Amino acid sequence: MSSDVNNTTSAAVPEPLGPKDSQWLGEYSQVHMNVFGTPLRVMDHGQGARVWDVDGNEYLDFLGGIAVNSIGYAHPKWVKAVAEQAAKVAHVSNYFATEPQIELAARLVKLAGAPEGSHVYFGNSGAEGNEAALKLAKLYGRTLPGAAPAMGGKPARIIALTNGFHGRTLGALSATWKPAIRKPFGPLVPNIEFVRAGDPLSLYEAFSETGVGHYGKGPVAAVIMELIQGEAGVKPLGADYVKKVREMCDINHALLIIDEVQTGIGRTGAWFAFQREDLSGGITPDMVTFAKGVAGGFPMGGMIAFGEKLSALFTPGSHGSTFAGNPLGAAAALATLDVIEEDGLVANAEARGRQLRDGIMAGGNPLYVSTRGRGLLDAVELAHPCAHAVMNWCLERGLIVNAVRADALRFAPPLIVSEKDIDEALAILKAVPGDLPDD
Repeated sequence: MSSDVNNTTSAAVPEPLGPKDSQWLGEYSQVHMNVFGTPLRVMDHGQGARVWDVDGNEYLDFLGGIAVNSIGYAHPKWVKAVAEQAAKVAHVSNYFATEPQIELAARLVKLAGAPEGSHVYFGNSGAEGNEAALKLAKLYGRTLPGAAPAMGGKPARIIALTNGFHGRTLGALSATWKPAIRKPFGPLVPNIEFVRAGDPLSLYEAFSETGVGHYGKGPVAAVIMELIQGEAGVKPLGADYVKKVREMCDINHALLIIDEVQTGIGRTGAWFAFQREDLSGGITPDMVTFAKGVAGGFPMGGMIAFGEKLSALFTPGSHGSTFAGNPLGAAAALATLDVIEEDGLVANAEARGRQLRDGIMAGGNPLYVSTRGRGLLDAVELAHPCAHAVMNWCLERGLIVNAVRADALRFAPPLIVSEKDIDEALAILKAVPGDLPDD
């Protein structure tokens, strides 16, 4: 929407690509590797749940940097914390520690409800958090009797789910399902296998392949999964299935890794998605990975290992990262957690998410078949596969949404989003034509 229009209606004037955007995007294509495709706009600054491009056009951001900008843009407490920490020290090597780093780790362990003796590993992204979890799972796998070379054992395996997404680094990619992004980089990390998401029988068969009988594979060290498969179109696995996975891991002495990169830090109406009974059935994981919203826009990720015994498998030199847990990022994360806690944003995510999902269906647009998600990680299923056309139509009218699949739009606005913001977005979504071209 134009910067002088605050009450968006279905009659909002479309905003085509402006001259400054066009100029900058022309230069972008000359200097950036084409791994993201052509950007939609060149953004200049943001405030709250809104962002402006270099031509001065205003957008209501219902993607939030893909669930990253949890407290919106330029929150004064976040800006103050980052500025003050930058004036003190932005980085020290991992030969040293800093107060924000130590305080943040303790805070995350507490928020996750992890038992005494649990520890945190910091990285810089969700993929790095998952890399750490996979490496720790491999160390754990070496302790299982069926993997002991002296007994004729075979390497332990890690089980991932179809349609799961855990990152694009080689280890995380090895546990990511999408064949189109996996195939060009094979062979990937061995002994990572996939089972059908939501299908207990498929999981049972994978566990049954262990042993010296007909199959003779190594034991399962871990299962890694998202409780809501974000890149698959915001699809919850279902609490009954998750409980079954936990049960089978317990029976077979395997770890359960919950990838909370997209669902964590208040996004689903709980600090972590596994803390929602309707998503997890009340299970407790062995590891949780996090990133995206934890530092409110500063690159940070990591992993929480539950309990002393598992944490102790990482020893000096077994893993690390130059920038991991740097004081600037830790200060940004502490400020982010403070704002979420003090302003009741976990509860706000639950309320505003329900308002968004209910409002989409109440709007009566026949293009929308159903909604799904929890808190402020949501999707709407479309009657035909025109998601990119819908995304572009909304963008031209001042609303940022994401075509997560050809037949689904994803919403992940900042947790600070207001009731009025939701109503504004709903007015735009209600007006989307039903005859837009398919992707």
